[in-house]
Amino acid sequence: MNLIDDIEYNTEREHLIIPEYGRHVQKMVNFAKSRETKEERNKVAKAIIAVMGNLQPHLRDVPDFQHKLWDQLFIMSKFELDVDSPYDKPLKEVLEERPENLEYPQNFPKYRFYGNNIKTMVDVAVSWEDGDLKEALTYTIANHMKKCFLNWNKDTVEDYVIYNHLFELSDGKINLKESTEVLTDSAVLIKSSAKKKYTNTSNKKGHQKKNNHSNNRGKKRY
Repeated sequence: MNLIDDIEYNTEREHLIIPEYGRHVQKMVNFAKSRETKEERNKVAKAIIAVMGNLQPHLRDVPDFQHKLWDQLFIMSKFELDVDSPYDKPLKEVLEERPENLEYPQNFPKYRFYGNNIKTMVDVAVSWEDGDLKEALTYTIANHMKKCFLNWNKDTVEDYVIYNHLFELSDGKINLKESTEVLTDSAVLIKSSAKKKYTNTSNKKGHQKKNNHSNNRGKKRY
């Protein structure tokens, strides 16, 4: 019964700041902090750095490997270890500083099914001078937008919806709302997309089948 009472669970132990090095290295760091003289702390710290390096031999050729080990030593000591380091001591405030939020790359996240390339194409079309080439590019973009919409929705969509989205994506610079031009029929786009998908799948299966035949060449059959 006494043996069970003496069992020490990890949940009851000290939290490991860098678990990759294990509990023994953490205890060594705590031991270094407890030394009274700086000379003793320096000696123990160098021994700990050697042990940490031996635990990760595959990183010895990595640039600034020693610098990384010393930074990790200070981190495991909660920046309380007073030793002479060959590198600048990392600042706790800098490491704990929250990174800035990354901006979402999509300018219109509610139209993510169009993708970023559509927005790039729209910007190019806006930069062109009015004429037949710009008109042809504009309707090509609209047809591609309709195809992207159907790939996402898998149903049908009216042309005026695509024209409204194009108007919004171009900041009002491309206005086809009053256009009488009819885009490619939804059924044709869906069929074309399905045919392309089926062709890609068939090619993969045919390639795998061909490889199987190649692998069976020269083998004895009983």
